[in-house]
Amino acid sequence: MSADETIGISGGKTDLSTKCLGAAAIGLGGGLIGIFMGVANGDKNPFLGWLWGTTFWLSIAIGMLMLVMLFRVFNSQWTPVVRRQMEHCLAVFPWLGLCFLPLILVVWFGGDQAGVLWNWVNPASDVPVAGEVHKVGHDVLLQKKSSYLNVFFFSIRVIGYFAIFCSLSYWMRKVSFTQDRDGDSKWTQLGHNISAAGLPAGALALTFGAFDWFMSLEYHWFSTMFGVWFFAASIRAGLAVAIILCFVLATRTDLKGFYNFKAHQYDLACLSLAFTVFWAYISFSQYFLIYNANIPEETFWYVIREINPNTGERTGWFWVSMGLIFGHFLIPFLSLLWYRNKVEPNKTLKIVVWILCFHLLDLYWNIIPGRIPNSESAVGYDIRYVLGTQLIWGLFTLVGVGGLCIWAVLKSYRESDAEIIPVRDPRIKASINYHE
Repeated sequence: MSADETIGISGGKTDLSTKCLGAAAIGLGGGLIGIFMGVANGDKNPFLGWLWGTTFWLSIAIGMLMLVMLFRVFNSQWTPVVRRQMEHCLAVFPWLGLCFLPLILVVWFGGDQAGVLWNWVNPASDVPVAGEVHKVGHDVLLQKKSSYLNVFFFSIRVIGYFAIFCSLSYWMRKVSFTQDRDGDSKWTQLGHNISAAGLPAGALALTFGAFDWFMSLEYHWFSTMFGVWFFAASIRAGLAVAIILCFVLATRTDLKGFYNFKAHQYDLACLSLAFTVFWAYISFSQYFLIYNANIPEETFWYVIREINPNTGERTGWFWVSMGLIFGHFLIPFLSLLWYRNKVEPNKTLKIVVWILCFHLLDLYWNIIPGRIPNSESAVGYDIRYVLGTQLIWGLFTLVGVGGLCIWAVLKSYRESDAEIIPVRDPRIKASINYHE
């Protein structure tokens, strides 16, 4: 049974694609209700939830796109079987762009609430500066950054990021799927060339995207390593989903016999181990450099994730931070050191699902904490709670965007006319016969 026949059927009268569209409608509908309420009430939480839920799925797609291009640039012989499954997942980028659209529309047409998510958008918004509450329009730091942080240029950049992602994903799919039909070796070379040019373009897009979407939530803060953190996190998430998808297809579809759990899965798990270490290295380095420099414009970002500066007491964000150290690094790192955990499907699946859960928490930790201006507070602001309404709205968006993405992947399997593996790829025999 082929992939589209099996994964498109859930065992009942309604196929999986229809159920995913239903989940997308409910989730996105709930999230949009939050967006409208946020505009009406000036509540930032629904927007934070929407950003969190959307960028979780976006990070997975970005990770897979970068992996596909890396596989092609290095002409990896073991990857074609795995790469084909990732190529189907790249179909989600146009839909993710549409999911990001409400945030941009509010920036342009939100009126007095245009800066409800990114406060630098609205000059009348409040911002804490040196223990006092000032207006954004009077903030000298924003004035210095205004050539970059302005609505027009911001919107152009966001369009540019998705144009790069969509274009690269289109060509990665085209060169692979077309080669299935005509077998021309020129597509292999073209895929290599596009990937060689696309890797730096994609790296710049994801880096500045991280700056614009996440870092500018607190535009006083800056870190040159933030884009690399997002790259490492995205690759980890992309690898985790790739392992899950290949397991499902290899046990339920015609991919069985082509995907080797002791070869393909082992290498994917080894990459997961490598990027677990890389994520930890980048995250620690960013913290270490900011801690050593001790510049107030940088340190406050970590302070609000450790203590309440008004009282000096630890907040819930401190325990989230500890959870990331042990849950997102130490436990996956130690688990993936063991050979059996990399080749036995049930064990590997538990590890990668664990990684995905903590990746979601990692994004939450980077996006949600923030300073709420309060002139009566000792430091001029209060800190957003860990379990606020942003979590509820975020879960709506998470389900909605996830349902839409899974539907897009199923649609790709069903309508692309591509084989379950790239049958005419020059390296396909080496990939099928790949062993440890």
